Amino acid sequence: MKSGIVYLIGAGPGNPDLLTVRARQLIESAEVLVYDYLVHPAFTYLLRPDCERICVGKRAGFHSKSQAEIQEILLAKAGEGKRVARLKGGDPFLFGRGGEEAAALAAAGIAFEVVPGITAAMGAAAYSGTPLTARNTNATLIFVTGHEDPEKPDTTVDWESLPKRNATLCIYMGVGNLDRIATRLLDGGFDKDTAVSCVEWATMGHQRVCRGKLGTISKEARAFGLKAPAIIIVGETAAMGENLSWFEKKPLQGRRFVVTRSQGQASELSSKLEKLGAEVIGLPLISISRNIDPQTMKDVFAEIASYDWLVFSSPNGVRYFFEAFFETFEDIRSLGFLRIAAVGKSTAREIRKFYVTTDLIPDEANADSLADALIKTDSMDSAKILVVAGNLGRDTLIDRLEEARAIVDRFEVYKTEATDLSEHPASKMFREQGADGILFTSSSGVRSFVDQAKFLQLEKDALRPKTLSIGKITSAAMKELGLPVDLQAKEASLDSLVEGVVNRFGKVSSEL
Repeated sequence: MKSGIVYLIGAGPGNPDLLTVRARQLIESAEVLVYDYLVHPAFTYLLRPDCERICVGKRAGFHSKSQAEIQEILLAKAGEGKRVARLKGGDPFLFGRGGEEAAALAAAGIAFEVVPGITAAMGAAAYSGTPLTARNTNATLIFVTGHEDPEKPDTTVDWESLPKRNATLCIYMGVGNLDRIATRLLDGGFDKDTAVSCVEWATMGHQRVCRGKLGTISKEARAFGLKAPAIIIVGETAAMGENLSWFEKKPLQGRRFVVTRSQGQASELSSKLEKLGAEVIGLPLISISRNIDPQTMKDVFAEIASYDWLVFSSPNGVRYFFEAFFETFEDIRSLGFLRIAAVGKSTAREIRKFYVTTDLIPDEANADSLADALIKTDSMDSAKILVVAGNLGRDTLIDRLEEARAIVDRFEVYKTEATDLSEHPASKMFREQGADGILFTSSSGVRSFVDQAKFLQLEKDALRPKTLSIGKITSAAMKELGLPVDLQAKEASLDSLVEGVVNRFGKVSSEL
């Protein structure tokens, strides 16, 4: 049997933006992904469509696969000649049992590579404003596991002997044993006034920080409702977070939103929300793929220079149109002297990536507004127009342009299909945790959400979300299908929708 290779990859502390460049490259090229429970579902959007996904669980109170079974999976998939990405939270060689997996691979003669990740303690420190070292006070840094029971006679952690001064302790997996850990440290001579920061879900939008003193932190953590996963930081610098915290000051920090998006595509809306501190669950309700009839493409491009207007109804249309265009032509000037219209600013930004200027953008991003804007140019009579669309594109635009005596050709370049959410990591995360809000940006997204509602039933303790709309057309679809409209953007644009989210859910004292 030919042998593949296994990449032991550190996914970082949780926030998908903290993934290393090397890790991203390997995930994008993987044929098999083996991942842990705490790995953010956003990583799955980087995968090839044909990549096999295997979730092996590994969280407190739940293990879908034993460590031995995980190692067997790695050996089996590599034995099939596959490129296997083993994605682990934090760093694979720090409390991640990556060493055991590497040893198993080495013993079997299977090639492997270790890709380090930002470990949880470093992420927790940075995102809570807690320096792990300080030149004049904290010159020693200790990472220690709190998962073991400190009262066991065979524990490998000598809590009483840990440095009590000029040091910072970072305790992993210690929430369940916090009472006993604090007692052991105090019994070993630690000052009861030693500062402590407990960072829950570090680097994520719903990160929380419980700050206190070693002598009272157990009581404070219970009142706070501290839960795993959390990093416990003990030492003088732990008190600095009160002044140096920056992440907690973002207007949407502590909030979680669902963005309905297409499978495998980055989301501009997600990026805007994340920059404001929110955690975003990208729910891939639909998948979008190229769908161009070869003969139609040949006919359209044979006459491309004869069109007066090239009209794009979505960013997806822009991407697939130009992909096909450059398969036929080598020079953008082959477009001729036509004018270009875009349904909205997001579509215009996509057009700009191809170094082409958009001549017309309506005030509102919908088909009716685009038709109004085109008709107002007084150039429709006998004009030859090419409308680039997908398989679900509404006929409103074409009908209205033809009523204005334009000659309209429709060029379908992509298709939209429902995604199977039954076992998708993002839908699983939504079912377990819920969200503050679900943001709908299209009627098709609303319909897909309702169609797949059986896969999105929230668990008992999950947060019940509000439903938010980008504009009147999307709101009409929501009302028609029985969804409440808790918020509608003042204008049909992403910026207006985000502004509405901040006004509704943001921290009053924060600035955009």
